Amino acid sequence: MLHKRLLPLALTAVLATAGCTFQIGDPSIVQPTPSSSIKQDAPQTGDGPTTEQGGVPTANDSFSDADVTKEINDAVDVVNTYWSTHWSEFFTGTYTAPRVLGAYNGSDPNRFTCGGEPALEMNAYFCIPEDYVAWDFNLMRDGYAEGDAWIYLVIAHEWGHAIQHRLDTSLVSAASELQADCLAGAVLYGATKDGTLLWEAGDTAEISAGLTKLGDETPWTDPSSHGDAIERVSAFGKGRTGGVLGCLNSA
Repeated sequence: MLHKRLLPLALTAVLATAGCTFQIGDPSIVQPTPSSSIKQDAPQTGDGPTTEQGGVPTANDSFSDADVTKEINDAVDVVNTYWSTHWSEFFTGTYTAPRVLGAYNGSDPNRFTCGGEPALEMNAYFCIPEDYVAWDFNLMRDGYAEGDAWIYLVIAHEWGHAIQHRLDTSLVSAASELQADCLAGAVLYGATKDGTLLWEAGDTAEISAGLTKLGDETPWTDPSSHGDAIERVSAFGKGRTGGVLGCLNSA
């Protein structure tokens, strides 16, 4: 399964305009384990999870909320580290990370808002006006049950929307959701090359399955705006082979 490699020293219309229906923020903030009452201020191609013994693809059928939270924190760190390390190779100016508000409970009346609208249930998003990413913990937990690559996919995708918001509009594709998938592929494979992320047998199929799921019509994604399964897998693959520059509108 995908996991962080430890190195020494080393929504509604408003939410739609803010990015898509699943996004991120400030990597210095530890993601809270959600409860029934959370107070808040305000999707890529791999093989599938493996057992430590035999390397046989399996689902995460026994895990705790703490396991999911740790995976989220690791994914945030991996994605932010990639962008902070490589930003100057692709763009001018200084890289700034979006804020990470992190987990909310989609049924909590006091959940995050974006532009005054409450975050959607079973959703993840990037909020443009307030420059943050957040996700319903239930969405992350349900995806994690199928494998941890889901969490990396969601976070890399939503971070991609934050990156789009930091670029000249000439570099941002009209198909912004597919471009975010492309950037996710570039980041996750780029992090693997950097040695900050370990890609194991099963991860490719696992992310492909995640992209296929996101390409279907679900409560949080619409194929008309996000692309169908084939388009999403293809976009992620483009980022894998072409890197960040291969994802830009002018590339």
